Amino acid sequence: MDYVSALVPPVVMAVFFISVIRVIVKTQGGANKAKEDAAVDAVLARVENGKQTSAHTDA
Repeated sequence: MDYVSALVPPVVMAVFFISVIRVIVKTQGGANKAKEDAAVDAVLARVENGKQTSAHTDA
């Protein structure tokens, strides 16, 4: 019976890991991809503008 208790944690972790990977793969692309890309682009533009503004004020 010890072998069952030794195998349960790795099996549970493997199932959890596979589930997480499946969720990640399923959420890539699709209808939300354009919204996600736009959000990332907006954040990057905001960061770049912040860097340019701080570069001008530091000089």
